[in-house]
Amino acid sequence: MSSSLLPLVSTLSAFPSTNTQRAFKTRTNQTHGFGVSCNAKPHDQSDNKLILPESQNLVLPNVDRRNLLMGLGGLCTAANLPGAAISAPITSPDITSICKDALAGINKIEEAVRSRKCCPPSLGKTIKPFVFPTENTVRMRWPAHAGTQKQVDDYRRAIQAMRDLPDDHPHSFVSQAKIHCAYCNGGYTQVESGFPDIDIQIHNSWLFFPFHRWYLYFYERILGKLINEPSFALPFWKWDEPAGMPLPDIFVPKDVNGKPNSLYDVYRDTGHLSPTMVDLSYSKGKEKGLSNQTQLACNLATVYRDLVRNGGDTVSFFGGKYVAGNAPVKNGAQSVGSVESGSHTAVHRWVGDSNQPNGEDMGNFYSAGYDPVFYCHHANVDRTWKLWKDLDIPGHVEPTDPDWLNASYVFYDENEDLVRVYNKDCVDIGKLKYGFIENSKEVFPWRKSRPAKRSTSDQVVSTSDVPTVDELKFPVSLENILKVRVKRPVVSRTKEEKAKANEILLIDGIKFDSEKFVKFDVFVNDKLKDGVFTTPCDPEYAGGFAQIPHNDMKNMKMSSAARFGLTELLEDTNTDGEEYATVTLVPRTGCDDLTVDKITIELVSL
Repeated sequence: MSSSLLPLVSTLSAFPSTNTQRAFKTRTNQTHGFGVSCNAKPHDQSDNKLILPESQNLVLPNVDRRNLLMGLGGLCTAANLPGAAISAPITSPDITSICKDALAGINKIEEAVRSRKCCPPSLGKTIKPFVFPTENTVRMRWPAHAGTQKQVDDYRRAIQAMRDLPDDHPHSFVSQAKIHCAYCNGGYTQVESGFPDIDIQIHNSWLFFPFHRWYLYFYERILGKLINEPSFALPFWKWDEPAGMPLPDIFVPKDVNGKPNSLYDVYRDTGHLSPTMVDLSYSKGKEKGLSNQTQLACNLATVYRDLVRNGGDTVSFFGGKYVAGNAPVKNGAQSVGSVESGSHTAVHRWVGDSNQPNGEDMGNFYSAGYDPVFYCHHANVDRTWKLWKDLDIPGHVEPTDPDWLNASYVFYDENEDLVRVYNKDCVDIGKLKYGFIENSKEVFPWRKSRPAKRSTSDQVVSTSDVPTVDELKFPVSLENILKVRVKRPVVSRTKEEKAKANEILLIDGIKFDSEKFVKFDVFVNDKLKDGVFTTPCDPEYAGGFAQIPHNDMKNMKMSSAARFGLTELLEDTNTDGEEYATVTLVPRTGCDDLTVDKITIELVSL
């Protein structure tokens, strides 16, 4: 079949050359599509690929991809294949010339307390390629609860200098806050990829970690330049360590030494200030009333779950594939990563003011950047990527798909130049000249926080009265608690077999109102006796699915998916030998019109 493609390659190469060259991948997707690839990876076993020789590069003019798709569709028909699909990386446009007001995820627009005009100022500059920093200094980010006086003073001084700039300056506090709004709430479209009517969304997919890494990279360097401090580094909110779990004190006072505290934000939940401990599995308005000791243990178990149990492979940790042409609303193949849906979203909602109409500031993407806590929080989210990688566990590797590596964004750098950056260039933070100050080489407390094994004396034997997935009619509503038995692919695997593949619970086609905060929890084999209650500290708790509002499609459901690791959970609940797993979905908030299309258990090879 590959020989039949050679005339196509010759024809396409005959088009006039442009500065834009795309690589198209062949894959079988949910619609059994067909495409073309010059960059196939031998380990992408989930894709059916047709590989062209490297010499047969596709050089395409800047044509509408949908027209090209139709042309390839004809080729696919001739090849007796049912459809056509092209993939290319998400490519941000020139952010200063193609931008629109944010409407996404702001449920009560008329009551919004921050501006929806999130486009950056234009200085009439062209986009430059990114150049790695060459200085010898490595900026060492520091734990916000334990900063030195100089670190705290420099931080406050830098934020104040940013606040003092005119709002229309690209380095101003307002302009920096609007970056998140524009990229997350419908400011940009995929026009560079030929889809001018489809928004770019950097949440709920594999773009989440790299986009925010780049965002903080430039934010940090801008702050350092404003105070002429080459070694300036951001603090990180170390909510994965007991001493760092309360909101850091540096953000709390309105005034410091008789002057306004530049780190203060008026739109925070005043019931969640220090010494109250953060809840890393927080649901809006659902205060658990746990003691600090229990909350601490549950938080550590949540971090362990996000980085180990539920982050056991690339997709589970980073999130699902998201490429040009995918609509943020309709792309049901996406899944949200373990940290993004877990501790990341919980902190956003926990800090945001629940009395504000849209959860401002931290509780909504359009306004989150107005709270200095946002950058401190995401500095720790960025750190979890490094912690996850440093565990050196099989499966803990970044995506190698060219569509991830070559996804790109545009930012103003510290010199007020527009710069295009790529995912592939942010994988190694050593090249970006920053790091994190850690404790001595002691084991992180969350690393020792695998939930304790359940005592069989607390369990009942049978759940046979629970229906199986085959007995349900999908999609199913989550207006009320859903309990269902799911057949496992295999039982009682050996230690060697478990080292080769993770057992994963897949919840697909989660459709929900994208303008609401959504949260449901997932429990597996919760067979406890009456009077014994499950918490996020317990082995039966698989994790949660949570979403912050982030879409501008009125009256449309957003579609996503979630993945939860079962290998350890089944061992810890004494159910590894059972043919079926009993899955319980518990709606917490925003689930009155949420539905689920499919629930399965699969083995994911490492």
